[in-house]
Amino acid sequence: MTVDVGDPAPDFQLRDQNNQEVALASYRTRKAVLLVFYPLAFTGTCQGELTAVQQQLADFENEKVQILTVSVDSPYAHKVWSDRESYTFPLLSDFWPHGEVARSYGVLNESKGYANRGTFLIDQDGTIAFTEHHPSSRPRDLSVWRAAIAAL
Repeated sequence: MTVDVGDPAPDFQLRDQNNQEVALASYRTRKAVLLVFYPLAFTGTCQGELTAVQQQLADFENEKVQILTVSVDSPYAHKVWSDRESYTFPLLSDFWPHGEVARSYGVLNESKGYANRGTFLIDQDGTIAFTEHHPSSRPRDLSVWRAAIAAL
């Protein structure tokens, strides 16, 4: 199943790198959510993307928008990685049931067991306002995310 612009965002509740529950629904009516799926922690392209997010965090996490990143790694792997790289935004674990949230957004690479690079901007009403999909080997352009956020 693929989620497209105009569709309601599939709701979820996942644990972050601090083992705290984070629910998409908790942002409804308060903030838009930039939902960023990435394949795996501790990999070059993923680290490059998330380091760029951290360096430009005010563009993606502010009074209007919250960034949530998701991979199939465990919360414990995310904790080590976020501490090592000084990531201050939520890294959510789609570990079990394995890839269920990625699957609901249509980005789970079933043959590899991890998410492809999918990005979804969810407005305050819980509707998909922007989406992009890339294979795991292709990094994303964060300026596209800024433009989508500005268009809300």
